[in-house]
Amino acid sequence: MGFKCGIVGLPNVGKSTLFNALTQTAAAEAANYPFCTIEPNIGEVPVPDPRLDKLAEIAGSKRKIATRLTFVDIAGLVKGASKGEGLGNQFLAHIREVDAIAYVLRCFEDDDITHVEGRIDPLADAEIVETELMLADMESLEKRKPALEKKAKAADRSGKEAKATLVLIERVLAVLQQGRPARMAEYSDEERPAFRQLQLLTAKPVLYVCNVDEESAAEGNAYSRKVAQHAAQVGAETVIISAQIEQELAQLDEATRREYLAELGLEEPGLNRLIRAGYKLLDLITYFTAGPNETRAWTIRQGTLAPQAAGVIHSDFEKGFIRAETIAFDDYVALGGEQKAKEAGKMRLEGKDYVVQDGDVLLFRFAN
Repeated sequence: MGFKCGIVGLPNVGKSTLFNALTQTAAAEAANYPFCTIEPNIGEVPVPDPRLDKLAEIAGSKRKIATRLTFVDIAGLVKGASKGEGLGNQFLAHIREVDAIAYVLRCFEDDDITHVEGRIDPLADAEIVETELMLADMESLEKRKPALEKKAKAADRSGKEAKATLVLIERVLAVLQQGRPARMAEYSDEERPAFRQLQLLTAKPVLYVCNVDEESAAEGNAYSRKVAQHAAQVGAETVIISAQIEQELAQLDEATRREYLAELGLEEPGLNRLIRAGYKLLDLITYFTAGPNETRAWTIRQGTLAPQAAGVIHSDFEKGFIRAETIAFDDYVALGGEQKAKEAGKMRLEGKDYVVQDGDVLLFRFAN
């Protein structure tokens, strides 16, 4: 089960530099001209989680395996993409394939790096991207209406469903026409599946990544503060990062990296915050399996039931699911492992209706 976060931004905002640092490779050529990233580059990154180390240590595991998140570096966007300008059509197709969008916004001055619009204004940059996505959404909704209007005339169930979808479409269109993303539209729990089926680009959760200069890496700057204010209004998250620093950090060994971070007044690389923010944005949580051979982190969506969580390991686990032996992370650590947690009565047997919690340490019993 792969979850993808698309990295989006205007040309020359530090998008590819950030992606290179993320994947610790030079796969995306970070050159100072638009469209150096033609095909979306894909990088899988481990999700930093200190709980994994703790569990592996207690379980005496030979190896530990982090869970991963996929980042997709998507070609730089220009004004008019929704009309096919630049690499417009390709750009929109790539955005459709990701689960969440991270907008990289330029929050630094640098005379050596040209800005495609000739000015530094991260909110205006965000607006260019968001506007193109909103225009594409409006066009897609308008295109659907004629067929639904025809269907809505039928007296059967499909007619009723078409009518309900039309009402939803009109409501979402009204929000888009006010210049607000589709994720700001209101809909009921019953309408949620229909809203998802509309597959709107601006319904995807958004993260603003403020790419700041080295001096602003710890506290941010006036630009990033403006972005954070705007993000709060449009239901988005914000992360402050210096792509330049991250690229340098990616090339250092562990000890030198720690020294450099301390000099900058940073507790950890900004990439760790970015990965965790992407994970949270996608509504993901982690459960663990721990034993002498390996301790491993597994990714599921919040609200996943035990059999489906087991299915992430292997489909047979889901098919033959009997129960999940469950120990909460805090109990596992406090009591010193599986056996002691069992003895203290802290291991629960959970059935098919159990909603897996973040940090659960699980052992699945299943029938072959």
